[in-house]
Amino acid sequence: MTARDAPAVRSALLRYRVMAWVVGILLVVLVCVGVPLKYLAHSDTVVTWTGVPHGWLYMILLITAYDLGRRVNWPWLRLILIALAGTVPFLSFVAERYATKDVHARLAAVEQSTADPQPDEAPTAG
Repeated sequence: MTARDAPAVRSALLRYRVMAWVVGILLVVLVCVGVPLKYLAHSDTVVTWTGVPHGWLYMILLITAYDLGRRVNWPWLRLILIALAGTVPFLSFVAERYATKDVHARLAAVEQSTADPQPDEAPTAG
């Protein structure tokens, strides 16, 4: 990743973060509200209205995670773990936090390397 790539990486990170939160919230509502209502109150309205959007938006989360991972050169194992985090309640929030921390560290390293001037050749006398 170079300094030229930083704006695109920031945009990819924002897209991923939004999707991680949306998918995570839908999954928490589905599991903590919808499933108990379905089996205790025999009402599947919440399951229908959160489960279907969660499923579709999870696919978009996979795309945004892959896009971000490709831009920052994450290993495949990290991408797979981030993808699986969208299937476990509350885990997408944890994965999003670690991914954000990692990307910010990578961006800071790139910015630091561009801020440090390369030593010029020593001036010659004469």
